Amino acid sequence: MTLTEHFEVVPDPAAGAAVKAADRAHVFHSWSAQGLIDPLAVAGAAGSYFWDYDGKRYLDFSSQLVNTNIGHQHPKVVAAIQEQAAKLCTIAPGFAVDVRSEAARLIAERTPGDLDKIFFTNGGAEAVENAVRMARLHTGRSKVLSAYRSYHGATAAAINLTGDPRRWPSDTASAGVVHFWAPFLYRSPFHAETEEQECERALRHLEDTIAYEGPQTIAAIILETVPGTAGIMVPPPGYLAGVREICDKYGIVFVLDEVMAGFGRTGRWFAADHWDVTPDLMTFAKGVNSGYVPLGGVAISAEIAATFDTRPYPGGLTYSGHPLACASAVATINTMAEERIVENAAEIGERVLGPGLRELAERHPSVGEVRGMGAFWALDLVRDRATREPLVPYNASGADNQPMAEFAAACKQRGLWPFVNMNRTHVVPACTVTEAEAKEGLAILDEALTTADAHTV
Repeated sequence: MTLTEHFEVVPDPAAGAAVKAADRAHVFHSWSAQGLIDPLAVAGAAGSYFWDYDGKRYLDFSSQLVNTNIGHQHPKVVAAIQEQAAKLCTIAPGFAVDVRSEAARLIAERTPGDLDKIFFTNGGAEAVENAVRMARLHTGRSKVLSAYRSYHGATAAAINLTGDPRRWPSDTASAGVVHFWAPFLYRSPFHAETEEQECERALRHLEDTIAYEGPQTIAAIILETVPGTAGIMVPPPGYLAGVREICDKYGIVFVLDEVMAGFGRTGRWFAADHWDVTPDLMTFAKGVNSGYVPLGGVAISAEIAATFDTRPYPGGLTYSGHPLACASAVATINTMAEERIVENAAEIGERVLGPGLRELAERHPSVGEVRGMGAFWALDLVRDRATREPLVPYNASGADNQPMAEFAAACKQRGLWPFVNMNRTHVVPACTVTEAEAKEGLAILDEALTTADAHTV
């Protein structure tokens, strides 16, 4: 019996209409032109599915915002939140609390190297903000290097670090951020033909950038271990180790952003585990408790933590290490271990999603490249496989984005909720996804891709 079978889906269109009306009257939505959106009213969710008030069920191939790693409404996590609410709903960050200490211990137990101190935040953007602050205070330097094709959050420093167009309206060009090109062989900025060339040239470009910016001015380099929203570009062998060496050479703090890639998404607890690389700081959120209660944080190395042994750290949040959030993290991590959820993501990726997506690429001329690992995949959709021209232009909107809009609509009409960004569809189901659910999603993608094929040359 699957989790969804425990939840009865009873259509109630009138209730849905009331929810929609209240939303349209009072809710201001993120990243949206308010008068041009039509949000789906969601009635419930369980496991790999959610449904609307008309009773239509959607297979969630987006994991919402790639965060419900443990699936929707996992009963063990729900029960832990309920139990904690009955015991202690909230307490200030300055106190020692059992559930906060246990969450930190469980996270530190899984982070690489000596990242054994945990600073809790409300989410990923605040984690990045604090990681950058720690790096600047630790080094006494101001600049931070980050990659194009990246996303690090929407708060002040995080949005400047971001390397996609969401940065543009808020970029003051004065936040001490310098962008560089990270490796991406399919659309190589280095004219590389092999992974080895891409890695070598990307590292040379990064070191050249450091030289021209002044190594003594650079506090940190921040990278998504596997970039998420920007396209799930798995780094070539040797790249992350090379960045680690460069950071050590110049005394630069190496920050890995694991907000999206962490906690099982790539088939390991952290994506860094695939390459045996230990950063100085690691940010996390999303999968740490599948977003059941907002939570993020920074895992801190012993050296950087020691900087603040007798010097106060000038940062904090009212809800840092919130008991309900920490209780959900403890339950999530323990359940993921008990139920082999990280291993399931690895196995589903290797046996079902990877092979299935590559089969789709053979049948559909709109699929230019398949890339990913675990429960973390992307299809790069193109107009022309030979030239690799994207199916829609970079940052397309309106009529220019019509091919992708048609593809997304075809998915939803067939009961699949996709994660679509620019010319890509990301295949990012819950890490608990079953083989049958994965194959159901692949079958729907197979049908929906015919709409994209219609726009190829």
